[in-house]
Amino acid sequence: MSELTASESNTARRRGLRIIAAVVVLGGLGWGGWHWATGRHYQSTDNAYVAGNVVQITPQVGGTVVAIQVDDTDFVRAGQPLVKLDAADARVALDQAEAQLGQTVREVRTLFANNATLKAQVSLREADLARAQSDLARAQDDVSRRMPLVASGAVGKEEFQHAGAQLTAARSAAAAAQSAVLAAREQLVASQTQTEGTTVEQHPNVQRAAARVREAHLALQRVNLVAPVDGHIAKRGVQVGQRVQAGAPLMSLVALNQLWVDANFKESQLQNLRIGQPAELEADVYGKKVVFHGTVAGLGAGTGAAFALLPAQNATGNWIKIVQRVPVRIALDPKELAGHPLRVGLSMDVTVDTADQSGKAVADVPRGAPVTSTPVFDAQERAADGEVRRVMSASVGRKLAAAAGQAPVAQ
Repeated sequence: MSELTASESNTARRRGLRIIAAVVVLGGLGWGGWHWATGRHYQSTDNAYVAGNVVQITPQVGGTVVAIQVDDTDFVRAGQPLVKLDAADARVALDQAEAQLGQTVREVRTLFANNATLKAQVSLREADLARAQSDLARAQDDVSRRMPLVASGAVGKEEFQHAGAQLTAARSAAAAAQSAVLAAREQLVASQTQTEGTTVEQHPNVQRAAARVREAHLALQRVNLVAPVDGHIAKRGVQVGQRVQAGAPLMSLVALNQLWVDANFKESQLQNLRIGQPAELEADVYGKKVVFHGTVAGLGAGTGAAFALLPAQNATGNWIKIVQRVPVRIALDPKELAGHPLRVGLSMDVTVDTADQSGKAVADVPRGAPVTSTPVFDAQERAADGEVRRVMSASVGRKLAAAAGQAPVAQ
């Protein structure tokens, strides 16, 4: 009876083991089929972090901080004032530059006016020369008529000598008038070299003074630091009353609508990664509740070790191979990013579908448009040009043609 019970127990055990083995085999086949059909096309990593454009707000001119108009976590629009510096010195410099420009314009106008005066002087000297040459011809005729009459006694010797003296004086007067004409012409040429081929507005002296006005006007505008792009303020370190120098970082501005993810894949995972492949991302800040979708925007040109501050030196006797990682940029969907904002530096879990191999492993087409740009500083330049035109118009005494978009008229 015991032997029968042992035999039945062994049979049941074998049947159970066969079932377990069948389940394992079927599971393995199922997993292998899934991996061959789908799983092998996915590469994932948890070594990924959110990155973005962190704009350093730095002054272009030095000065004392008199107002701080934003604080950490504040949202600002492009062009919104952030920090104000003391403008007293810049305003004085602008007043001096404007005064110098006005004086220079008047001096150049005088140069142009002198040309007309010198032309009149040339005409006057030419008239004097013509009169002197007429007197010389008349004196020459008098001498020529009296010379044959001196021998016959019809004209006295004294009268002939008097006519000769008048001829000599007429020659000297003609020579002096000729020299005066040449001197007047040289003065006119010398004056015209200061104005030839230009106008009052385009004269080099005026342009140099106008450049100083632009520089001073820009310096006055730059005492107000404005936001170059939309974003959130972070890492404010400036305080009221602080004396800051040009280029000193005062705060940071992060554009949270222009974020991406840098996923650091192992070099053994890069074989099938291509630009344009879809990716799914999960942020720890939202957990598995929110899945972000993106695409591979590009693969880094080197590993992190290659760009490290202290790169590894592997030319030693003792060496251990360490798998390196290459940063892969993942572009995020702007709509998903707006619905669930991220922050710079957050960690992400990234999974890339590598089934589509039609893309390129490295980018080989130059970028056609700027990565990012700002137009807020263009208004400052336009305002400086407008100030120059205003000062020059007041000094010239008429509306500049350049202000109306026309070519200047030659003086």
